[in-house]
Formats: sequence, structure tokens, C-alpha cells
Amino acid sequence: MGSVTEYLESVTPGNRPILERIVGIARELAPEAEEGVSYGMPALLVDGKGFVSVLETKKHLALYPFSGQILPTMSEELGGYSWSPGTLRFSADNPVPDSMVRRILETRLAAIRS
Repeated sequence: MGSVTEYLESVTPGNRPILERIVGIARELAPEAEEGVSYGMPALLVDGKGFVSVLETKKHLALYPFSGQILPTMSEELGGYSWSPGTLRFSADNPVPDSMVRRILETRLAAIRS
């Protein structure tokens, strides 16, 4: 897969704005983030480490914070979503609220910078 920008151009038009919104929040929090690849996924990188990736699959949309420690700490808040320690799954009909995206990304950014 190519860069984040190239990948987003390939996403279904109905899902693209949702994923672009998440990437926009990530860029706001870490304007120095660079586009690259992490774990084979187009990702934003901070200090060479995976910061966030968002993908469209046949069954759902997904946010990958490149850490298995962030989402478990938010388990009560994630009740309406399918998730595993490294993946938050959602849909266009049930997108992740900006406040939750921001909290996930701020936590990941703090971990990268520590």
C-alpha cells in the first residue's frame, strides 16, 4: 500500500470523510507526522514510529493506534464498538466520536514521545 493520502483516495466515497476526519485530527495533534508504512499499512509516523492508521475493510472501518495498551484502558467507553487491544472497529453509521479519537491519539502520541 502507498501513502496515507493515496490510500484515502482509494476508499469508498461514503467512508472516506470519516477516515479523513481521523487523519485530520492526527495531523492536528502531530503536525510533524510523516506519511509512511507501519505493519504493512499506510500510516502516519512520529519519530519513525507508527502513530495511527485507518483502513476500510469489507465489513467495517478500523483505527489502529499501534499499541495494545491504549484501547483496553478505555474499555468502558468502547462498549458500542468492536475492538481488540490493537484495533478499534466501527462503521459509517456508528463513527468514533472526535473526543474519543483525540483521546486515543493523544495517548499514543504521549507514549511515542516518552
